[in-house]
Amino acid sequence: MLRKKTAAGDKEKAIGSADAAADDDATDAADGASDATGAVDATADGAASDDAGDTSDAAPDAAGAADTAASDVAGAASDAAASDVAGAASDAAESDTAADDAAGGSAGDADGKKSDKKTETNDEDAEEKKSKAKMELFDWMQCIVSAVVCAIFVFVFFGRTIGVEGHSMLQTLQSNDRVVISNFFYTPKNGDIIIFRPPTDAFNNTPLVKRVIATEGQTIDINFDTGDVFVDGVVQYEPYINAPTYNRLNFTGPVTVPKGHIFVMGDNRNNSADSRDSRVGMVDTRYVLGKVLLLMIPGIDGSTTRDWSRFGLVYR
Repeated sequence: MLRKKTAAGDKEKAIGSADAAADDDATDAADGASDATGAVDATADGAASDDAGDTSDAAPDAAGAADTAASDVAGAASDAAASDVAGAASDAAESDTAADDAAGGSAGDADGKKSDKKTETNDEDAEEKKSKAKMELFDWMQCIVSAVVCAIFVFVFFGRTIGVEGHSMLQTLQSNDRVVISNFFYTPKNGDIIIFRPPTDAFNNTPLVKRVIATEGQTIDINFDTGDVFVDGVVQYEPYINAPTYNRLNFTGPVTVPKGHIFVMGDNRNNSADSRDSRVGMVDTRYVLGKVLLLMIPGIDGSTTRDWSRFGLVYR
């Protein structure tokens, strides 16, 4: 825009210069004509003075010569002035053309720079979007890796999942339930639900799930007529059982739990192989895999659907 304004100013200056030159040339021509006329008049006067005896015809000839000379000088001045004006106009026209070319060039340069800037902006936007996409992908990968590492750490040091087989823990747990267990600094306590490996191969080394009834040093006894369970002579309150304990199996009490062992039974007391069974007996705490913390995935019941209302803690 600045270049265009400068070109327009140059054009106006050129036209002004042309007009001034034309005026100067016209003035010079007029002065020349006046001088010529004066010279003719002086010549005529001299001739008249020197030759006073010339006939009356000489005066008209001299006057005609003077007019002719004046006319020639005026014509020459006029032609010179016209030529100068035409030259100035031509120069002005060329200046206009140059100004237009400069303005066009400036506009073209501006458009080119604008186009280049737009292209550069588009490239920068594309690069920014690409960089942003890479950062988002990196963040997602970092989150996934962190989650996997945390899960491995939790399952190795704090807990893991395991499936339940059989119906010995009805109604608390049922077959095909998947539970989360932990043995992190765990010591079995009365009422805990645990997963352990049986001491014999009678169950094909399949982990069993039972409830801790008595720990080392405690005395356990069962009244199979009433179904009551006694620990250290105190009848136990067991709202979690499926039915009272009527099935004796191989149990003979009272009996004291040896050191480093626990006495366990299933909540489905009349359909459970537990510490009353000689194949299990008192469980060595070294065989305990962990305490059941919560029910993560309910098993499929008889209607082939999962009861998700059972999800969560197994201790009510």
